[in-house]
Amino acid sequence: MQVVGVTTQQYIYVASRERKFRINEILVIEDPEHHYPRGEVIETKSFNRFIPLTMERSPLIDSGVWEGLEQVGFRLGEETIHLAKVRLLGDLPSPVEVGVRVRLPEFSEVEDLLVPCRPEKGLVLGVILGTEDLKDGLPAELREIAPLYVKGQGVLPQSAVPFIFDYRAMQEYPHIGIFGGSGSGKSFGMRVILEELLEKRIPALVFDPHYEMSFGTPFEGIDEKWASAYEGRTEILTVGRDTGVNFEELTGNDLASLLTAAGSNFTEGMDNALKAIHQERDSFASFSQKLEDLIGLAEKEEETREKIRRKYGDNSRYERTLLAMARQAGHPSSLRGIAWRLYRLQREGIFQKGIEPIVASLQARRLTVIRGPIWLLTVFGAYLVRKLYRMRRSYADALQRGEAPGEKFPPFLVVTDEAHNFAPKGIEIPAPARSVFREVAQEGRKYGVFLILATQRPALLDETITAQLNTKFIFRTVRASDIRVIEEETDITAEESRRLPYLSSGTAFVSSAVVGRTVAVRIRCARTSAPHTVNPFTELEEDFGGLPEAAWRAIKKLLPLDVGQINLYLPDIEEELNRSVSFNEVREWLEEFAAEGRLVKTAGPFGPTYSPAREEE
Repeated sequence: MQVVGVTTQQYIYVASRERKFRINEILVIEDPEHHYPRGEVIETKSFNRFIPLTMERSPLIDSGVWEGLEQVGFRLGEETIHLAKVRLLGDLPSPVEVGVRVRLPEFSEVEDLLVPCRPEKGLVLGVILGTEDLKDGLPAELREIAPLYVKGQGVLPQSAVPFIFDYRAMQEYPHIGIFGGSGSGKSFGMRVILEELLEKRIPALVFDPHYEMSFGTPFEGIDEKWASAYEGRTEILTVGRDTGVNFEELTGNDLASLLTAAGSNFTEGMDNALKAIHQERDSFASFSQKLEDLIGLAEKEEETREKIRRKYGDNSRYERTLLAMARQAGHPSSLRGIAWRLYRLQREGIFQKGIEPIVASLQARRLTVIRGPIWLLTVFGAYLVRKLYRMRRSYADALQRGEAPGEKFPPFLVVTDEAHNFAPKGIEIPAPARSVFREVAQEGRKYGVFLILATQRPALLDETITAQLNTKFIFRTVRASDIRVIEEETDITAEESRRLPYLSSGTAFVSSAVVGRTVAVRIRCARTSAPHTVNPFTELEEDFGGLPEAAWRAIKKLLPLDVGQINLYLPDIEEELNRSVSFNEVREWLEEFAAEGRLVKTAGPFGPTYSPAREEE
């Protein structure tokens, strides 16, 4: 292998007769003047000697490269030539010398480029593509720590240098984005990251709209010890059942945010009415009672005032306060809009619990998974992230000022899929969580609060937040608008961008300020799996595939069976199946069994008779 053609301080071409080049592999250029620089293969081509010369002189290759090939002894049109475009890693004061030899490195020569920290200090997320030839030179601590999974083949041994992400560097380069379309491996990659957080016991708040982020089910072929350990470090809570909002702690702005998210078009009139009604330390009962009474005063004033007087007495303080509020509350439609949103949240149980279980879980350095429908998670998430961020910020600020801090509160990560629902692009789209996510994206690193945001649609994610994601895992992406955002927000090359729609599931480009360059990575096999990973068509066949065998066994005992006898035998069939059965249901079974060939249907004067087919007797 040797350098050919015109060279620059950034790029060179390398040619070989014997060896095909691999995308993303590292090469050492034996140029002593530049202290043996290293480069990464970013494009490859092979030219067969049987292809006509006019085909070989591709316009995609600089004419100087063709001339360079001839000058160093390659015989165009007579032999196979393998060609690689190589991006030099590091700044060179002058171009590389043409004609110098190029070779594959030993692991020790590129370890600083590939392994930023030891496995125990980082997140082991997969293997670096293009480093397969370096596998044999790995030290023991880097071997067999990143097994891979290939559909149809199962769990396979580690095939290359492990990709280890130095999470401690997030202090300087915060926040992670995970982008990829359906079936790209995005969710699989997020699971692997969360497993590594569990391994390092890093507190994380995970919003789980798909009810799949549990870690107690071992991945097939992986030691069950991992699932057992992870399950013990995970707290799974459901909004409205296990956790929620303490209404008495809500400020007027907090409540406005919740109501805005509970229903679109929260008008200025509603906002003004809310500020007139809400008082510090209001309970849900007191606030909702004031709201109902104000609606009553607006629509049935005398009747409502009489009811209030019967309860509180004439000229009570409550009545005077309510009348003062009524003058500021505006039109009754605004009050009804508030009430509709308030009771929608109340029906979801969001005001039944507080966030104490979440706080305790994070303080215990656990992975805290919050489940619920996506609209409710965005509502609750706005309140929760703001509350927890303030707790961490107050604690960190007290430490900085040298004051005695209050209750300890640890650094933590906020993790969510469907991130574009929490922080959508465009101010015209209501999104109560967007402002606090922006705040964390811009200032969170100072306080040890970081984001991991996954989405299928990076083009729909708030631009301010996208710009703050210093590390991006980019899985297969097809939409042109999403690819344009990725091109603008990362340093992937034009060749890598063209490959995005064709990446295999589980393969990603990692563009990271932490790593310093874009790296192609195959995500390791997850150690756990989601509890409901059954193929839906398998489920259809197994659970809804046809007539239950229990029904056949019940019918078979009664054969031959006339239609007129069905009602007579219904109690026997119900006892056999341990459930109620109708005449029409049994009639349908008989027809289906006849269509399947299990029964023979014979017409009779009082309806058909069903007898067992000969092979079923």
